[in-house]
Amino acid sequence: MTEVDYNAELSRLMTEMQGDQDEAHEILMRLRQIIATMRAEGLPVPQDFKDLEAGLDSEFEAEAGPDVNNDA
Repeated sequence: MTEVDYNAELSRLMTEMQGDQDEAHEILMRLRQIIATMRAEGLPVPQDFKDLEAGLDSEFEAEAGPDVNNDA
């Protein structure tokens, strides 16, 4: 795939993200897969992909609340 193809895939994922929260988790997993594939192919990962991944991670961590299994 080319960088243009990956950008098109990200656009499609963003459109799908308008759905429910469970689907957003699936989209995050797919985004991580796209990023890993780009790295494996030696393509640069666009900053907007990295920003989206970080934003989704933060969002899901905030929703999860404190870690109840934390032994601290």
